[in-house]
Amino acid sequence: MTLDQAVEYARSAPGTPAEAAAAARGDRSGRLSRRELEVAAMVAQGMTNRQIADALVLAERTIEGHVERIRRKLGVRSRTQIAVIIVGGP
Repeated sequence: MTLDQAVEYARSAPGTPAEAAAAARGDRSGRLSRRELEVAAMVAQGMTNRQIADALVLAERTIEGHVERIRRKLGVRSRTQIAVIIVGGP
């Protein structure tokens, strides 16, 4: 499945894109909170911290903290690695 196909699948599934992505991935992302899943889905869509903050009406620093916790919980170092997990990659 390509990244575009995965994003489209997540958008078309019932519930929020983050909930659909979490269901598709299984247990690895089960460690993330609902908000972290939402932020991770936006990261996977290629949104910047500023864009995510604007969309969620939060401070950019708050989003930076969410992204850092997401990376730590998933054991990854980059936003790209977050995206791979969110869209169901290896």
